[in-house]
Amino acid sequence: MEFSHVNPNTDSDRLQSPTVSVVIPTLNEERNLPHVFAKLPSMITEVVVVDGGSKDRTVEVARQLRPDAVIVQQTRTGKGNALACGFAACTGDIIVMIDADGSTDPAEIPLFVDKLIRGDHFVKGSRFSHGGHSHDITRLRKLGNDGLNLVVNILFRTHFTDLCYGYNAFWRSVVPALDLPDVQLPRPAGGQKLWGDGFEIETMINIRAVAEKLKVGEVGSTEHERIFGQSNLNTFRDGFRVLRTILSEYGRMHRRRRSGLRPFVDSLRLTTPQPRVRPTGSTPSAVRHATDPRRDAASLNRAARSRVPLDD
Repeated sequence: MEFSHVNPNTDSDRLQSPTVSVVIPTLNEERNLPHVFAKLPSMITEVVVVDGGSKDRTVEVARQLRPDAVIVQQTRTGKGNALACGFAACTGDIIVMIDADGSTDPAEIPLFVDKLIRGDHFVKGSRFSHGGHSHDITRLRKLGNDGLNLVVNILFRTHFTDLCYGYNAFWRSVVPALDLPDVQLPRPAGGQKLWGDGFEIETMINIRAVAEKLKVGEVGSTEHERIFGQSNLNTFRDGFRVLRTILSEYGRMHRRRRSGLRPFVDSLRLTTPQPRVRPTGSTPSAVRHATDPRRDAASLNRAARSRVPLDD
């Protein structure tokens, strides 16, 4: 299958008005959502809220704040599964993933979108370069992040400045390159998570984007402290999980190369969007990718979809 993407070579060839979907995984975040939704820029065309079985009013608050929000119930457990469910529900040209706890700033989304329009396939936030900063990370976690980041840069020949940060944006056409577990697969009988269903997702997708030869860029991002609630992060447990992810993905990359599989980037067919002629004074409409499956009536169906969550 071929996937189309923006030709990044000249200004006239770029897709200047992409539609943008933002995916927000949630679990008992009713008090945080008003702060997060208030900072969503006007350029956002679709908000996908993925709920992991919240016991509070997370879903009700999301619908009150954004009646057009698409509400999805994740099919298994874990942040990775939540994101995969959200990506599957997106219809925008660009997908942005942010956190519901207020740690990632939605007001920065235009920076990510601009990098994508300028030619990147995948853009990751960086707290430690390009003007980024963190108000949340401890010295011990920063030391661990630097060490893990160095391992990735050596093994995958990358130039990352920040590894363990979940603020990313990418063209929807490159989602297959991330090769996430099928959201329809059943939960393992023993209660374990499928590889990619847990917090390893953040490291995994960054590495897979590089392994598939996508053009990966970085933008500076400011990480804030969680507004309400407690973080589930554990410095040593999650550090070993990230290290395991790095080594696993390194082995996966070499197995794929030995088997003769070509990197995903080779399947991308660069095309030049055709300019649209609009009557004077008319409102610009978004140019869609050739891979965008939406029909013209999709916007009319979005509200109905938000009232029919996926079966858990």
